[in-house]
Amino acid sequence: MQIETFYHPQTFTVTYVVYDPTTKDAVVIDPVLDYDPKASQTNTTSARQVKDFITGRSLNLHYILETHAHADHLSGSQYLKRELGGQVVISENIKVVQETFKQVFNLGDGFSTDGSQFDRLVKDGESLQAGSLSVGVIATPGHTPACVTFEIGDALFTGDALFMPDFGTGRCDFPRGSAEDLYDSVHGKLYQKPDATRVFVGHDYQPGNRALAYETTIGASKRSNLQLRADTTKEEFVKFRSARDATLAAPALLLQSVQINIDAGRMPTPAGNEKRYINLPINLFKPTDEVGEIK
Repeated sequence: MQIETFYHPQTFTVTYVVYDPTTKDAVVIDPVLDYDPKASQTNTTSARQVKDFITGRSLNLHYILETHAHADHLSGSQYLKRELGGQVVISENIKVVQETFKQVFNLGDGFSTDGSQFDRLVKDGESLQAGSLSVGVIATPGHTPACVTFEIGDALFTGDALFMPDFGTGRCDFPRGSAEDLYDSVHGKLYQKPDATRVFVGHDYQPGNRALAYETTIGASKRSNLQLRADTTKEEFVKFRSARDATLAAPALLLQSVQINIDAGRMPTPAGNEKRYINLPINLFKPTDEVGEIK
């Protein structure tokens, strides 16, 4: 098994291509669709780099794996599916996320909340066979209800559940997020893996302007994770995570990303004027009166 990494500095996102160089079987984890919020313009530059790597090595893409419905970048899954084939996979709990945000974005009766926009919904303990690659599914909710960690060989791809030790864990203040659940996911599941297990994180925010880093181990995380070590109690973590989250601004692309990503990365259907529109609620986090004053 080999792992190729693609870093998206605009959103600090790490995309992975995991493949068997002998059989040419491959999966992609968390691809990015580029988006300029100033112009509300998408492009496929980053996803094309992933595609070019796969085609350049004549790999057979079986699955495009989403660790969750991302709140900081648009998914490039549909572009890769169109160009290379493969099934788009996400947790079965995406249905909870869809139900939550359908109301937020006023998506209407035509938007299904049964997860049918995705090709395959997976559950905790399930295993996918991508040719010679076996992909295990570990439900790791907390950042969102639909977060999963994918286990391939001796490697865990943790998405936003567990970051590099000098940064910590994912935030838990999004709708239906839970610091208690995240503690149970990391401490009760991921930290039960052997210390030598490799961990590949979903983002690297490069604290202190250090060099990019995206690979650690379970042992290193248990010893030195800034927010959640092996000896951290649930009470300590929940108190820290809750206080920390209260200081965080919303991700820059939250409203655009979630709306696209709960629809499996598809662009909105064109309106009557053949233009595509994203619904952006105003004053969602701090409701105001009719003249814009915070209530």
